Amino acid sequence: MPENKKKVLHLVEAFGGGVFTFLVELANSTCDEFDVVIAYAKRKQTPQNFEEYFDKRIKFIEVKNFTRSIGVKDIKACKEVRQIIKQEKPDIVHMHSSKAGIVGRLVINSKNRKLFYTPHGYSFLKQDDSKLKRFVYKSIEKAAAMWRRKCKIVACSEGEYKESLKITKNSIYVNNGVNVKEIDKLLTSKPKQEVNTKDLKICTVGRIGFQKNPELFNKIAESFPNVHFVWIGDGELKDKLTSKNIELTGWAARDIVLNKVNEADIFILPSLWEGLPIALLEAMYLKKICIVSNVIGNRDVIHNEQNGFVCDDLDDYRKVIEGIMNNKYNLTEISNKANDDIINEYNIENMSKKYIELYK
Repeated sequence: MPENKKKVLHLVEAFGGGVFTFLVELANSTCDEFDVVIAYAKRKQTPQNFEEYFDKRIKFIEVKNFTRSIGVKDIKACKEVRQIIKQEKPDIVHMHSSKAGIVGRLVINSKNRKLFYTPHGYSFLKQDDSKLKRFVYKSIEKAAAMWRRKCKIVACSEGEYKESLKITKNSIYVNNGVNVKEIDKLLTSKPKQEVNTKDLKICTVGRIGFQKNPELFNKIAESFPNVHFVWIGDGELKDKLTSKNIELTGWAARDIVLNKVNEADIFILPSLWEGLPIALLEAMYLKKICIVSNVIGNRDVIHNEQNGFVCDDLDDYRKVIEGIMNNKYNLTEISNKANDDIINEYNIENMSKKYIELYK
């Protein structure tokens, strides 16, 4: 263990959902090598007891003026971040998601420290914004990359990396990974060995917002009225989930989420855009049959009819689910391949090793 550890400051506004899980794994797996500080903003998805998820050596600082939307508070957030940098004097700053990436690169000098930025799904890929707004977001990303040329973009998937290269050549990628030992600890039962094609249970995980495409999820559920669908999460568009066979759980603790996914046969993710979703990696490890949309992140890990299914539209989802119900596919082979991919590639050991090398 290093005697004089370098200090890593993680700057994150989107401290919830997949980014939260990612930071839990990354911070915990690197705090032997580095002093770790997390400067964060609370979101509705942020667990009330979030500190309990982390190693006790990790320090937390709340950025009170970090908000998701662009506004006057951003000026105050810049001042807060400047003060945190002055106080903590980190050797390395790793920014996560768009807001932290823009604010951080605007106010943090790269002269005496290393700067990294992971988008976790670029804001200019958001399909709920107008073309003009997406153009503005992309222009801001390009300007920030020009302003802080030494800041390296670390994409969380190969697809995100290809988008990053359109912003700056100073880009690499480190695939997201999950802590399979921790998942095993949190499970109260072993993963299902066989899909119950006669009584299917289909689930998803995430905020019920435009990105996760609740309208399409609802149409899929309406297509199979005798199948039990579960949305694990909450959000502003829950009124779009009107089909009577959909169960809404609300936000839940990580152990509850994992066990609910474990109870399902199929994990479905009809997202409109992604980075590399942690929930998908967890479902793959749990040997769920994963059916996902054809977007960055999803298609980087799911290869059609090999370790899951990739769909373009409602008709695709219907055909895949009908095929599963009619025993068209070798589901055991598909779920085992998904599990193997996590164990061999998308795991926390691989991810943390690459980040430690990067930070050093």
